[in-house]
Amino acid sequence: MKSIALIPARYASTRFPAKLTADLCGKSVIQRTYLSTVATGIFNQVIVVTDHSEIASHIEELGGTVFFSQKIHESGSDRIAEAAATLDADVVVNVQGDEPFQDKTSLENLLEAFKDPEVQVASLMFSIDTQQAEDPNAVKVVLDKAQNALYFSRAKVPFARDSKVAVNYFKHIGIYAYRKDVLIRFTQLDKSHLEQIEMLEQLRLLENGIPIRMVETTHQAIAVDVPEDLELAKAYFRNYSDKI
Repeated sequence: MKSIALIPARYASTRFPAKLTADLCGKSVIQRTYLSTVATGIFNQVIVVTDHSEIASHIEELGGTVFFSQKIHESGSDRIAEAAATLDADVVVNVQGDEPFQDKTSLENLLEAFKDPEVQVASLMFSIDTQQAEDPNAVKVVLDKAQNALYFSRAKVPFARDSKVAVNYFKHIGIYAYRKDVLIRFTQLDKSHLEQIEMLEQLRLLENGIPIRMVETTHQAIAVDVPEDLELAKAYFRNYSDKI
């Protein structure tokens, strides 16, 4: 099975302009993401997909591979689909460009899911407590018995109607792996009704009958969304055992 990691890297950002080129202990955020993804050693190829020359130069300085997107895209999924269409791959993993510390075990387990021929899309989740589940920025996922997603929501789901019944809450991590043809088909579908209500593009998959196999991890990724997150990432890096 040939697997490729594609890292969508958009320069513009409303909450933190040019965040991917911000310094993170001697290298930029996008460089850290690229290097930590390569360091897992599990992909046949790692490519940064961008529309901006500054981001491209950061990756080319490392000897990395860049794909320049030619179209205007609304999402990272659309951006990587343009690149994937030109590449020889069985499985494509969408690695978020603003998550600089990728976890080898989590990504290995994500790819492992595709040994099941029924798996078309896989994604990650981790267990959270009741208080964390209250946060609408923490996207929750509920599962069927086969570990496929039933629904994703910003609401606290499942709702505990009977306090005597134990509830497990899982937070979704936005790293996806797709069979190549499914990724391309997904990005050609119209935005779905529930997707527009919750503002969660993965609901488009579910509404169109494309299952998502969920893989549990204990790794909690650091995403650099605002300047304060960058300070957290720097603090983490100083204690990071496998510094890259």
